[in-house]
Amino acid sequence: MRHLLAAGLVAALAVPVAAQLATAPGQPGQPSAARVAAGTYQVDPAHTQVTWEVNHLGFSMLQGQFGASGGSITIDPKKPAATKVEVTFAVDQLSVTSPQFANHLKSKDFFDAATNPTARFVSTTVTPRGPNKAVLGGELTIKGITKSVTLDVTFVGAGDNPMSKKANFGFVGTGTIKRSDFGLGYAAPAVSDTVKLNVNAAFTA
Repeated sequence: MRHLLAAGLVAALAVPVAAQLATAPGQPGQPSAARVAAGTYQVDPAHTQVTWEVNHLGFSMLQGQFGASGGSITIDPKKPAATKVEVTFAVDQLSVTSPQFANHLKSKDFFDAATNPTARFVSTTVTPRGPNKAVLGGELTIKGITKSVTLDVTFVGAGDNPMSKKANFGFVGTGTIKRSDFGLGYAAPAVSDTVKLNVNAAFTA
């Protein structure tokens, strides 16, 4: 049994990101930019989040998550470089594996969420990298500290949501930051200073 579990885990880890994002033909959303009408769309808070990952003491990879509390995108598929996006994340509503850990992260040792309840990303540049991909540059503000960040972004798909009957589309972005740049360096380097980010951003008409 252990051999089967190990083989399954290796197989899952070997699946490339592109394959994981593959959309089935019957799904409402499809990866065609032509499905997105030019305009301004609001962030979908229920389906937008940033997941962060650090190396915890050299023992394990540890993850947490912030949901979006607001934001928008202005986009024209014919002029992708002119895209503007801004998203606010609810730091004071962070999600981790235990209440005690969450409370520590919200304390002054880390996010000081009582004083800084949100983080914000505002785009500054969009550089297309072929169909459905781009490099997104922007300014990330955490704890009142603003730093430039870069995300590799892939368009997931667009279409009409069968429940809301409204146009929806989304992207996934990946990147890295150093938490010490934002006053979050507690316990580094025992807990890695480098943080991997995975951003799922959904927008709706």
